[in-house]
Parts: sequence; structure tokens; C-alpha cells
Amino acid sequence: MNSPLDKSANEIKLKIDGKTRVFDINEPELPDWIADNILTAGGYPYDERMKRKEYERQLKALQIELVKLQAWLQETGERVMIVFEGRDAAGKGGTISRIRKYMNPRTARNVALTKPTETERGQWYFQRYVAHFPTAGEFVTFDRSWYNRAGVEPVMGFCTPAQHERFLEETPNFERAIVNDGIHLFKIWLNIGQETQLKRFHDRRHSRRKHWKFSPMDIAGMEKWDDYTRVRDLMLERTHSPHAPWTVVRANDKRRARLAVIRRILLSLPYSGRDLDTIGEEDGKITGSGADFLG
Repeated sequence: MNSPLDKSANEIKLKIDGKTRVFDINEPELPDWIADNILTAGGYPYDERMKRKEYERQLKALQIELVKLQAWLQETGERVMIVFEGRDAAGKGGTISRIRKYMNPRTARNVALTKPTETERGQWYFQRYVAHFPTAGEFVTFDRSWYNRAGVEPVMGFCTPAQHERFLEETPNFERAIVNDGIHLFKIWLNIGQETQLKRFHDRRHSRRKHWKFSPMDIAGMEKWDDYTRVRDLMLERTHSPHAPWTVVRANDKRRARLAVIRRILLSLPYSGRDLDTIGEEDGKITGSGADFLG
């Protein structure tokens, strides 16, 4: 496949709301059909972004609570593991960055694995992920996880249908073992609309600082929106469980999404000094549980 910066790879055919669209990723200006729907794509419930001043005020307060949470982990030896999933450009990295910004990196780790090595390809599928699980007192985030086998791998043909099905069958029991061992497991799906994703890809393509984030996989993925939707829905249906539920966060507005994720974590853990008034209540329009929340 051509490099995403190659001019010969500029036109991408898409189907959006039953209409065929041609998107030229190399054009500096966004077409109106994207620009007019960046925030509201996919039925997002707000038509304005959260104001920066209010976002920063709430974020600061919640980050203080995260520092308290980390101190509690150190005191008690409790373990937290958070799996972040979502389409490309859903905001996983940015959310993880805001969560960890003021936490001590010695015991707050992020795991973002590259493609498996030859040795890892010969192992039990979950094995390379287990090696990065938290020890006592640790807070570990995964920027993508074992759920690659429920998303990108079946869509892009990196696993067989049998491997995909085996994953869906085995994962609930695998996660039951994690929870039974005492790890606080969170699974976060950041959900974005199609026009929102295209805008973020466009921003990456034309940024001198972020263009490295835009890859041939992104180009291929743009044309497979419906395929990704299909496997996402199947994943949520088969791996959402009482012991390891999926938290779904509508993420067209990155500010609301980041606050929602942090709030869900803080409200779920009984750490010392937890200030419920400061944390506040969840926004039911933004945060939900399982496939039903996607409608």
C-alpha cells in the first residue's frame, strides 16, 4: 500500500448514511459534509464542545483524586488495570496521558505493545499481555490490549475466523480469572462518529508534529467502517459480563470523554479520602455500559 503521505493515495471512497462520498485526505480543507458533523456524528448528544475553562477546572480536581487513589494503592497493595479500546483516533492516548499526568510513573505504567514477535506469535495468545499485568500497588493502563483479536485482527485478516471465535469464547473466563485474583479491571470503549474520525485523521495528516501517527492502516481502516462496527458490536455482546463489564464513553468531545473516564474509575474504587462531591455524578448521556448504550 502507498504511504499515507503519497499523493497517489489521496482519494478514499466511503459510505456514510447510505451515501457514497469521496474523501481526499491530502486536501488542506475539510469538505462541508465532514466539517458540519464533527461533533454531532453518530448521534452525539451535545452540539457544542465543553468549555476549556470548565474542563480544566474539573480535570485538575479529578487529577488530585487520582493522586489520592495512587497513594491508597501503595498503602493497600491493591492493583488496578484499565484496558482502553476504540477505533483509531478515538482518543485513547490522550485520555491515558491526562490520567497519568500527575501520578508517580514508578507505579503507574502504560502498556502499548508493538506487533508480536515471532516468539510471541507461537505463544498462548494472552501470554504477552499477562507479562505486563500489575503487581501489588500498581496502576496499569493498556493502550490497546488482547482485544486486538476482536477488532483489527479479524477486519484486516490478521487472524482466522476460528481464532476470532476462540477468543470470544475464552475471554470471559480469562477475565474472570483476572478479577478473581483481586485485580480491579476496567474495560473502556471510546466511541466516536465517522465524521469525527475523518476529521482527526485529517488533522494528523496535515500536522508537522503528528503526521507520524497517520499510517497506511488508517487509510485501510477508513474504508472498513462498517466492518469495524460489526466486530465491535459482536465483541461487546460476547465479552460484556457482570465480572468484567464494558464501560462505553461517547468521545466525540475529547474533554467530556476524558472527564467521564476518570470519573468512572474514581467512583468505582473505595480509596482513602475519596471526595464524592468533587468527583461529581456521571453524565448518563456520555457514559454507559455495554452494547445497549450504543443503541
